[in-house]
Amino acid sequence: MTLEHLLARAKKRDMQSLAALHDQLYPLVYRYVSYRLEDSQACEDITSETFVRLLDRIHQRSSSIQNLRAWLIGTASHLVSDHYRRQYQRPETDLDHHEDLSGGESPEQAAEQSQDHQALRQALWKLTEDQQNVLALRFSQELSLEETAQILGKSVNAVKVLQFRALASLRRAMDERGKWL
Repeated sequence: MTLEHLLARAKKRDMQSLAALHDQLYPLVYRYVSYRLEDSQACEDITSETFVRLLDRIHQRSSSIQNLRAWLIGTASHLVSDHYRRQYQRPETDLDHHEDLSGGESPEQAAEQSQDHQALRQALWKLTEDQQNVLALRFSQELSLEETAQILGKSVNAVKVLQFRALASLRRAMDERGKWL
């Protein structure tokens, strides 16, 4: 069944269609959110809240969703922004944050890889929200330029420019550290 057909049936309170929508689209939304956030618990919360809002939206009589994937990604993007705003207002530190050594790496290699990952994450956070969204959709979701443009409501050329500038910014940030992408 197509997403449009499942959505139409879900609007009629068909629980099987609603479950099918959730099963099909949860991984897509979770991947997008996890690309933007590091905290897996926050990723799960935001992804779940996205689907709660979908439920609210489809049960409103006068509402319509033209592109379900775009609506879900857009809602998730707003929730991620809200999360960052709240975090900025009340910063928290995770005392239990640690990474396990994997694959027989030496502690030095693991530390260097962790530092590189953190530097890349910090460079990502310095990008504009549009640039972060483009990178998340293009590389995390593996969407085409056309699909990304449709979801973001931008032209294909605008997406190309955002992607180019975002990657150039990341490259400059990593070059400053002596690392190349």
